[in-house]
This record gives sequence, structure tokens and C-alpha cells, in this order.
Amino acid sequence: MNPTYNLKKCFICLALLLIFITAKAQQTTAYTQYINNITPINPVYSLFQQGGSINTTIRKQWVGVPGAPTSYLFNGSLPIESINASAGLIATNDDVAIEHLTEVNAFFAKGIRLDKKISLGVAINAGFRKYVADYSQINSADPVFSNDIHQSQPNIGFAVMLYSDQYYLGVSVPELSIFTLGNASVQNNVDFQTHYCFVAGATTTLSDDCQLKYSGLLSYVKGVPALGDVSALVYVRNTLGVGLNYKTNNEVAGMVSVNYERFRIGYSYEFATNSNSIGSMVNSTNEISLGFRFGKGSQIK
Repeated sequence: MNPTYNLKKCFICLALLLIFITAKAQQTTAYTQYINNITPINPVYSLFQQGGSINTTIRKQWVGVPGAPTSYLFNGSLPIESINASAGLIATNDDVAIEHLTEVNAFFAKGIRLDKKISLGVAINAGFRKYVADYSQINSADPVFSNDIHQSQPNIGFAVMLYSDQYYLGVSVPELSIFTLGNASVQNNVDFQTHYCFVAGATTTLSDDCQLKYSGLLSYVKGVPALGDVSALVYVRNTLGVGLNYKTNNEVAGMVSVNYERFRIGYSYEFATNSNSIGSMVNSTNEISLGFRFGKGSQIK
């Protein structure tokens, strides 16, 4: 057999193994710019502002590395003002080498006012997950890689949040797994386990022109250490925001956010600070987010 072919095959297998090992050590909820779009983590957040919203995020890790993790996130919601509720859709797609995970969930959130300033919201979501592993793309002639995997399962979740105009505190289980999904190398991947998320945040006025927006997220999956995450953005005249994000897995990100009437665009650059982590030299992530609000009282805040 061609030695060059064997060398290429070994290189591909090694690269996939490194990606799988590193991907298993990550939490799926930890997209960097959640501070401006918490709805995918806790759908009650969709009740905060009047009007409808559309948000999308593209997250690309290890730019230039074939098969590197890439994530796409979309969520949209519409208010139901007559009952102080909202309804919407959350869709995600994660690609890691030859593995693909797609999730689509519809949600309904309802708020109850406790007093003039504080409300309590609850939300439920339901949808499905689809997992695909096309191992035949590596080498269809090799029996080891001949069995592709295509599986689907339903998904349900729920969330609770206490909130006011200035702060919020919530807990959610956006992905409640009842059945194991996938029986290949990533059978125990955190993507397929039940996720528990605790989120809190607030906005503080620093001056007439400046506001500080900060948030914290704690996510937990069985078998993986809990991941803590804190973010802070300083906004000037509610237009330009600059800030930082830090995760307890030793990743740091710089963030920039620009608001213009009903539009928001954000960018973050994330990198690992632990030189001992796998792939530390290329473990940088670019993330771009776009947001649009429409309807009554829909200016970005």
C-alpha cells in the first residue's frame, strides 16, 4: 500500500482524536456573547423587552484547522402582550470534524408580576436533536470507518427566572436528556447529557453617558467539571460597548458590541491562557453575533 496514503490516514485519525478529546472538555452553552442574548440559555429572558427579536451567532474555533469546531446559533421570539408572555424558536448546529449535532426547540415563556418592580418568569421548551457521524468520509474502504451513525431523539427543557429592569437571576435545564444519543467515540460527549445552567446579571449606571453591564453563568454536566463564566461590558451612550469575558477553563475573550437603533452587532476573540491545554497554540475562537428587534418599543437596550 502507498506509504504516503498510510501517513495521511494516520495524520487524519490523530487530528480527529485531538479534536474529540478537546471537544469533550467543553460545555456547549459557553458561547462568549451570551451577555446580550441569554434567551438560548434561559428563554424567560425573551420577556425583558417589548417587541420581537431575531439573533444569530457564528462561532469558529481553531481557524485554519480542518474539521475544527464550528457552531451556529439562531433564536427568535414574539411577544404575547395580552398575557405577558412570549413564544419563539431556538436552533443550533455544531460541527466537529465528521460529527454534526443539530437541535431545534420551540419555547413558551410566561411572566408574573410580584410587585411594581420584580417579576417571576417560567418557560418550557420542546424540540429534537439529530446526531450524525459520517465516519465513511475518512475511508469508506476501511471496515473500521464503514458504519455511519444517524440518530435523533426528542428534547424538553424548562427555566425559571426572577427579574426586574436592572437585574435577573435564573436557573434552567435547556437540554433534558432521557435517552443516550450516539454510540460512537463521543457516546459520553457533554453534548448529549442533561445541562444545568445558573445565570445572573445586572446593569449599573456609571454616569449620564456610561453603563456597566455584567453577567455570570455557571453550567454543569454530569461527568464534567462545572464551568464558571463571567462577562462585563461598559457601554458609552448605549452605543459602543467594550468588555471582557473569562471562563474557569482558563479562556479569556475581548468583546466589542455596537448598538444602532434596532440593530446590534458584536464580535469577540477568545483564546486559552493555559499553555498546557491541548492545542493551546491554535485554540483561539472568533465569534460574531447579529441582533435585530422589531415592533413596539423595540430599540436595542
